[in-house]
Amino acid sequence: MTDRLARRLGTVDAIAIGLGAMIGAGVFAAFGPATRAAGSSVLLALGIAGIVALCNALSSAQLAAMYPASGGTYVYARERLGAFWGFLAGWMFVIGKLASCAAMALTFGSYVAPAYARPLAAAAVVVLVAVNYAGVKKTVALTKVILACVLVVLGIVVVTAWRGAPDLGRLRVAPDSASGLLQGAGFLFFAFAGYARIATLGEEVEHPERTIPRAIPIALAGALVVYALVGVTLLAALDAPALAASPTPLALIADPRVVAVGAAIACLGSLLSLIAGVSRTAFAMAGNRDLPHVLAAVHPRFGVPYRAELAVGVVVATAVLLADLRDAIGFSSFAVLLYYALANACALTLSRTERRWTPAFAVVGLAGCIAISVSLPLRSTIAGASLAAIGAAVYAIRTRMRPSASP
Repeated sequence: MTDRLARRLGTVDAIAIGLGAMIGAGVFAAFGPATRAAGSSVLLALGIAGIVALCNALSSAQLAAMYPASGGTYVYARERLGAFWGFLAGWMFVIGKLASCAAMALTFGSYVAPAYARPLAAAAVVVLVAVNYAGVKKTVALTKVILACVLVVLGIVVVTAWRGAPDLGRLRVAPDSASGLLQGAGFLFFAFAGYARIATLGEEVEHPERTIPRAIPIALAGALVVYALVGVTLLAALDAPALAASPTPLALIADPRVVAVGAAIACLGSLLSLIAGVSRTAFAMAGNRDLPHVLAAVHPRFGVPYRAELAVGVVVATAVLLADLRDAIGFSSFAVLLYYALANACALTLSRTERRWTPAFAVVGLAGCIAISVSLPLRSTIAGASLAAIGAAVYAIRTRMRPSASP
């Protein structure tokens, strides 16, 4: 048994992982709440989210090239800012994304058979953990199939809508309010912020110093094109009030059965990549004893952090059976913003010879994360801040106990 992961992913594989994480259930559901917040200027909110995401992606890409290990910002913050900030980044990512996994699984169950949403959600988690357990190449192969299916469904939806009589006059850019615009950007940012999955799998990427800086921007650009096309189609085919009022707006412009199938498949794709990303960060934290060290093990045959993946699967499957965690996405969103804020802060510490791009990108990314986080609903902000405080307390207790545990 080893404690290192094998490098098996090429550029195309990394791009597929990123696109699979970003073009998920969010593209089917995020435009409704984003439009409720931003009104008819939802496309401007998408542009703001895209700019912040691009800056975050560039910061993550250059850091991942320097530190090609599992864990993403957990690793970068430990190296650039110190052990506490690394722990906080990993803590926010793992706890927040566990809630996202549970919510994604429940969303899948709700689309397929609402009366049996919980057992179906748990079954989906078990199956996807088994796929991840079988090796990262199996994960990538299934991700590519799921991504292709989702893109076909979205293509059908867009073509169907444009066969009608869309009104391009509905495409506005003037915001109704700054706070609403930022909140709308927040909803859309979280829908396609999955490019971090490429960085968290950094230890399994071939030639990471070249592959990761190339894969992250390409995956993000592809996702932004898809979101922009869907957003323009929705706003042109529906008026803003109708778009804002619907939890499933794509079903208003195409066959609801086709949309439901696409959304269910997209949920599986997002959940698959989420489980992979969370388990890699947990694996990295366990290697540094920030989580139980027993999780820092790699399967001798499949080359995956199998104990971390099984632990993630058990937690998520139990959560979907016992509690409705969809409301927990609020603090998960706050956690993601703090995670990326720390990534940008790490990028700002790079010297002129270390960085690949101007530090202005990191400044914009950091400012954007802060601005969007404070625009979230108050309940989400309080829950997220409480989560960060709990993490800080755990770190303080663990640090005090460690010397006494030493011989």
